[in-house]
Amino acid sequence: HLQGPLMNLANGSTLVTQFLLLGFPSLGRQSRELLCALLSLAYAATVVGNFCIVWAVLRDPRLQRLPMYILLGNFSWLEICYVTVTAPRMLYDLLHPGLRISFHACFLQFYFFFATGGTECLLLAAMALDRYLAICHPLRYPVLMSPRRCWTMVASCWLYSFLWYIAPIVLISQLSFCSTYTLDHFLCDPGPLLAVSCSPDHWAGQICSSMTSFTLFTTFLFILASYGLILTAVLRLPAGAGRQKAFSTCTSHLVIVSLFYGSVIVNYAIPMASGGSGKVVTLFYTVATPLLNPLIYSLRNKEMKKALRRTLLGE
Repeated sequence: HLQGPLMNLANGSTLVTQFLLLGFPSLGRQSRELLCALLSLAYAATVVGNFCIVWAVLRDPRLQRLPMYILLGNFSWLEICYVTVTAPRMLYDLLHPGLRISFHACFLQFYFFFATGGTECLLLAAMALDRYLAICHPLRYPVLMSPRRCWTMVASCWLYSFLWYIAPIVLISQLSFCSTYTLDHFLCDPGPLLAVSCSPDHWAGQICSSMTSFTLFTTFLFILASYGLILTAVLRLPAGAGRQKAFSTCTSHLVIVSLFYGSVIVNYAIPMASGGSGKVVTLFYTVATPLLNPLIYSLRNKEMKKALRRTLLGE
């Protein structure tokens, strides 16, 4: 029968049915409440800011036909989904520490966190491809990146990522979690889950790591290659408005790419001390990056500022 988070089995071993997310155990009550207030404001600003971009694109028929804004609208909607996977539970745990999360809820969070994160990598790569075609092949751009082709590419990004992570999630969920039920993190991540597994073979974790690294590094290298070609093409242009406009259209995307990939690669690809440092880095790309997205794009993009002004002021 069920006893707390553990279930007794016939052979005397135990099977974990719930987990305890430690979150930030070193913080006192006042510090937790302050952090919760700050993160609540960040979460609300992220949802509102990104929704304004989505709504502006949906309301403007002209933007709906431009691949750049089709991609931006999808990316903003993705950011809302991405931050919502982790933020509400994290905020609840800050106010009510010690509450457990069920096994199934934990792995659902794990799945959607990685699926939306993978989709973000693919959409960033798609946005880099769009900028490459627009700058390096301007005459063929309307054919190569038509709205229909753009929507097909967007749908493929979502579908690929949500299918890609089914296998590693299922494999890790089949491991035995019978030594402890405490996860030293504020979300269900493969590292803490593997740390509490008593299965003798962690090949499931290696598969998950390999699949994550494949998505992360292939999209990152694709983005670097795209912008390498863009830089070469732009430098061939005569100095003036054409070159400035080309750089301006790419700057916002490069800032988002640098913030997201920089923090994710540090956390997953570069060995570092677990615990507080890893949580801070994770907190950055799960909360800060989605928050900065609407700010960066709305401040850097004239068309988006006009669309937002029309949407918010009813012009």
